[in-house]
Amino acid sequence: MTHEIIQPEGWAPAKGYANGVLTADGTLYVGGQIGWEADQVFRTHDFIGQMEQALQNIMAVVEAAGGGAEHLVRLTWYVTDKAEYLRRQSEVGQAYRHVLGRNFPAMTMVVVAGLVEDEALLEIEATAVIPKQG
Repeated sequence: MTHEIIQPEGWAPAKGYANGVLTADGTLYVGGQIGWEADQVFRTHDFIGQMEQALQNIMAVVEAAGGGAEHLVRLTWYVTDKAEYLRRQSEVGQAYRHVLGRNFPAMTMVVVAGLVEDEALLEIEATAVIPKQG
């Protein structure tokens, strides 16, 4: 098989997409993660709360594939409110470091008019390269 679907244990099933796809060479593609929890319910409608949850969701997929934050090589952020992101930069940095530590992959940010899930304030997708075991 050329790739493996990665689904963190206990998560509600993804419908029509994969949360993660791990290729034979150790590249992990993490589908866009939003600020809902494993049961696909939003517990916060605050930008920082959703951002932190989205990053935690990314880490759940990376860890389910056998990796860690140090294996992240790319993050692409889609935000619906540029002004809020810029206004809360200090909090963004604190929440980011809380989840990912001092690992800083290549990043892109795109401002979008909206996301598929109406309650989502941002979506983040990731790529990681996880070294082969053994």
